Amino acid sequence: MNIPETAHDLTCYFTWMGEDGIARTKVKKGAEVKLEHAQENSVVVNSFYVDTKFPLLIDARGIKSMEREARGFFTTNGRETNTVAFAIIIDSSVSKVVGNFFMGISKPKVPTKLFLNEAAALEWLHKFKM
Repeated sequence: MNIPETAHDLTCYFTWMGEDGIARTKVKKGAEVKLEHAQENSVVVNSFYVDTKFPLLIDARGIKSMEREARGFFTTNGRETNTVAFAIIIDSSVSKVVGNFFMGISKPKVPTKLFLNEAAALEWLHKFKM
């Protein structure tokens, strides 16, 4: 995933809105995501469009860990969000564990699916564009 110069450079993420109307967030290599990092990223994601819902592509490759509170926050359960679907790109046992745990235990309130490549993830997300 190529990070544009306009991306928001956050503590654990690079986050931006794609020209195709799909938001993107890429976890920084070796990131140890805590609740405050999840909240920081969500503020940016929800700032992209005020009155329009959109899908989100999450590149979790390179993540080191994510605390339980951050996983719970990312489910969007119990809070408002502009996102309508999550596609999570994984490539390691750590990101697979985080992704499966997120989907199985936390049960996000929007459709969520794991992918091994960006093209397949984007194809799936295009179904959710409003």
